[in-house]
Amino acid sequence: MPELLRAVAEQGYQEPTPIQLQAIPPVLQRHDLMGCAQTGTGKTAGFTLPILQLLAPQANTSPSPARHPVRALILAPTRELAAQVEESVRTYGKHLALRTTVVYGGVDIGPQIKALHAGVEILVATPGRLLDHLHQKTLNLSRVEILVLDEGDRMLDMGFFPDIKRILRPFRPDGKTCSSRPRFRKKCVGSRRTSCTPPSWLKSRAATPPPTSSRMRSTWCPHCESARCLRTLSAAGTCARRWYLSA
Repeated sequence: MPELLRAVAEQGYQEPTPIQLQAIPPVLQRHDLMGCAQTGTGKTAGFTLPILQLLAPQANTSPSPARHPVRALILAPTRELAAQVEESVRTYGKHLALRTTVVYGGVDIGPQIKALHAGVEILVATPGRLLDHLHQKTLNLSRVEILVLDEGDRMLDMGFFPDIKRILRPFRPDGKTCSSRPRFRKKCVGSRRTSCTPPSWLKSRAATPPPTSSRMRSTWCPHCESARCLRTLSAAGTCARRWYLSA
């Protein structure tokens, strides 16, 4: 699609990453998908680009909110991640007449309600604030075709699974789902009847592995004995990098 290729080229990208090569075709075929990829591998573009392409036929410049129902919902565990994902959608979709917005807690809900009433095709949200909008009936999810659970395992760790189940209830039965982490599998499979069909599974590693974690040891000792402490720790320590604190 020329509009998407133009947006990607403007970001300086020339070749897709491994996770994008694996994820984009099944998403374009509207298959349910679960994937695992490290930070920096391009997983966000791996689902935002095909979503934009799938929704492009419905793009329009009509001012009527009825012409801009929510068709894609992207859930993220934190406001920071939600904001980053929405920025990605705007960046890659800037040449398409598709509307997007982000809703999360900790800020005034008024501007969010105004944006939703104006109509958006792609909504990025945190589960808690999304439920606030559903309870206030400021949002209609009956036209959602695509659901993305970004960092689904983290949402489980944060206790969002009951909220996600409530969010999924009004979804159309043919809606398609994507999750960016495999640890969501157990709970997703357990609620398969109401959430998603058996998905394809993807796993990709970064070209350059992230640095391994380091250990830090802190030891308190009187200033008058600091030299002896340092000699003792230096002789006994096994960490490649050592930090010593003295008072």
